[in-house]
Amino acid sequence: MKNVEERLGHRDQESVPRGTCQSMCPIWELQEREAQNRLHRFEMLAGTERDRRPRADSLRAVKEYTRPAAGKDSTRPSDLRPPAVLLKTVCYLVDEIVVSPSLQPWTDVYDFVFDRLRSVKQDMIIQRVSGPDCEVILERIVRFLIYSSVRLCGEPLRLYDPRINDTHLQECLSWLLNCYAAGSGPHPNQEDFQALGLLYNLGSPCAMQHTIKLPKRLRTSPSVSLALSINQAFLERNPVRLIRLARKLNFLQSCALHQHLGVCRKDLLLIYSHGHSSRNCHFPLDRLAGLLSLDGSLTVQLCQAHGVEVNHKNQVVFSKTSFMEPEPRKLHCVLYHQIISEKQRNLSVGDIIHGYA
Repeated sequence: MKNVEERLGHRDQESVPRGTCQSMCPIWELQEREAQNRLHRFEMLAGTERDRRPRADSLRAVKEYTRPAAGKDSTRPSDLRPPAVLLKTVCYLVDEIVVSPSLQPWTDVYDFVFDRLRSVKQDMIIQRVSGPDCEVILERIVRFLIYSSVRLCGEPLRLYDPRINDTHLQECLSWLLNCYAAGSGPHPNQEDFQALGLLYNLGSPCAMQHTIKLPKRLRTSPSVSLALSINQAFLERNPVRLIRLARKLNFLQSCALHQHLGVCRKDLLLIYSHGHSSRNCHFPLDRLAGLLSLDGSLTVQLCQAHGVEVNHKNQVVFSKTSFMEPEPRKLHCVLYHQIISEKQRNLSVGDIIHGYA
């Protein structure tokens, strides 16, 4: 029986295609897209961008994502890039596209890199890439998507859809955490990504259960312990403690948390609007700004958006009857980013995505 299982397992491994393409883009695709005038401007040969039919730069072209189609073979080894080439492709996208100051606006950069990373992920799935090769690629993809969720927050939906970014981020993060669980290790970045997963999915029962089931050495590590404390504050609706703990997070951890800061600050104003509801009770604006981790002007904007009065003496007058929910997307995301921007300082985007920060 054991021999039969071994033969079946061996046969299954033989059926998995192994990529042989040694370039970032298969030559046939490069020629086809050039002929059809479907090259992205980041892939065009310098000096031909304004031509009627720009030429392709074979050193800059990257395989684009295509949906699997009926009758189309997407498993040909010559079309698939092996893990080493996939990692080289991801590093090229980060080092040459993401960090280049000349490639603006950043929504165009994101659109190109996001599509090409989907293609990388597609090649990995077809080849069933696993182990350290899979981890090192997924780690960079997850960092890019988390960073993008903050950098492009508030952009028009036609330029950036946070739901699509979230879908792919959740898929890659789940895949990465499963790789850690299935592998024998070592996983030098596991602590960081376990914490990122909980911070990004703050309040999620599944994320919480996953975290508390981790081995003790991971569960009690500094990053995961801090994430658990922040999650507990979120569940207890203790926004003051949550924001205080958030100051201890590093830059990327703060990016993972940022989507929850709006709800947290709203809860703080709501709680104080009920607890200090009195025309004779004036709360110092600078103290409220400290609790919210915002400067004075942004605190005033946030108060006004929620119907909280700030008088000419820079005192906050809370009232439970005047508190209101702001219109969706009325508050610009800059209100949520002050904690984050202070942490970036001299960190380059490349260092952040590669994990050197």
